[in-house]
Amino acid sequence: MPWKKSTSRIATPFQLLVSYYFIAIAISFLLLRIPGVHKPGVDVSLLDSLFTAVSAVSVTGLTTITISETYSTFGLVMLLLILQLGAIGIMSLGTFVWLLVGKKIGMRERQLIMIDHNQYNLSGVVQLIREIVKILLVIELAGAFILTIHFMNYFDTFDKALLHGVFAAISATTNGGFDITGMSLLPFHNDYFVQFITMILIVLGAIGFPVLIEVKAFLRNRHANFRFSLFTKITTSTYAILFVVGALVILLLESFQSFKYMPWHEALFSAMFQSVSTRSGGLTTYDVTTFSEATSIFMSFLMFIGSSPSSVGGGIRTTTFAIAILFLITFARGKEHIQIFGREIHLIDVYRSFVVILVACFMVLIATMILLITEPNATLTQIIFEITSAFGTCGMSLGITSDLSVAGKVIIMILMFIGRVGLISFLYTLGGGGRGKKTNFHYPKERVIIG
Repeated sequence: MPWKKSTSRIATPFQLLVSYYFIAIAISFLLLRIPGVHKPGVDVSLLDSLFTAVSAVSVTGLTTITISETYSTFGLVMLLLILQLGAIGIMSLGTFVWLLVGKKIGMRERQLIMIDHNQYNLSGVVQLIREIVKILLVIELAGAFILTIHFMNYFDTFDKALLHGVFAAISATTNGGFDITGMSLLPFHNDYFVQFITMILIVLGAIGFPVLIEVKAFLRNRHANFRFSLFTKITTSTYAILFVVGALVILLLESFQSFKYMPWHEALFSAMFQSVSTRSGGLTTYDVTTFSEATSIFMSFLMFIGSSPSSVGGGIRTTTFAIAILFLITFARGKEHIQIFGREIHLIDVYRSFVVILVACFMVLIATMILLITEPNATLTQIIFEITSAFGTCGMSLGITSDLSVAGKVIIMILMFIGRVGLISFLYTLGGGGRGKKTNFHYPKERVIIG
């Protein structure tokens, strides 16, 4: 096939990966249009089906329709399959299928896996996929079992409890943000057990697969010489700080607003859950439309950061935010190198972090300007919340998703897609980067006045 060879020479691994995600969206769109997916008498437009497909592949959860009123049980199963595809990653799932049928994993496939999971070398990527699939399935099965048993207290038949338990577990673990209650997790606002299990599932999905793999290795081989990687240390510490700070700020801001007449434990759990969910979970136990504008903007900031690299979530990612903060502290102290946990951060990672932040801010600004024109009935806070939710593949909304214009829906779909594939991959796709080009010459250096 000469065409295939020619294409593979021209396209970079980043461009191939993005094209595969386009294919995944196309397949998901078709799955959501086959007979029997919708409930009898329900008509869904092509644009809304495409929006749902993009949202599911990017494991975001924003939707222009009500899932519980639109899809049949068969349709919900299709939606869960798409969420699994989006969470594991198109290359990861493809590789797992190839391994099952005994297909040899070539160099190009290994490159795509490496890019899809933000790895820096090819060694061990196939084993990484095996571990990711195993860990994700174990977490989902455990969550589904626990929630199904508990949901027997809410539903009169085991079938309904099973459906809600499986869907809730997969939606939380993949950080998909979809629900079949029609009200997210608001019906379980006072059920702290459901909230706790859901928070655990969201954290396990968003903390990063390499972290889970290292924790598994530590538990299996406990010895004094075991050392967690710098990535795991930065990721877990940043994640923990964002969770604690997020919960405290939301609790403080809403103490004299929505939480004013709540018991302390109810307000605390509401703040904790919303803080966890802004990592990219998208599920809510409280009506976020009643929050103050200050809280909405703060939650938008948390969603903009998003989850950890090589996880099911999007955003600029926790490590990007951490490196930027560490650089600012290092610069303010007059030092040249970022040092943390007995290690130094590579300068290229600092460059990449600020590139991601700069491009993300620019992208959010442009999207905000466009939606302010196309959505005249929405407020600035609602628009910023919607945009950061899409980019962070979170799925929370202040209630304007279903009322978006065609242009607005397209913008949100683009943001969800970029949030899933990652800004670095997206930039390299547009610029043709990632080929390992080297500069053969240098110009004389000259200082420029800054600040």
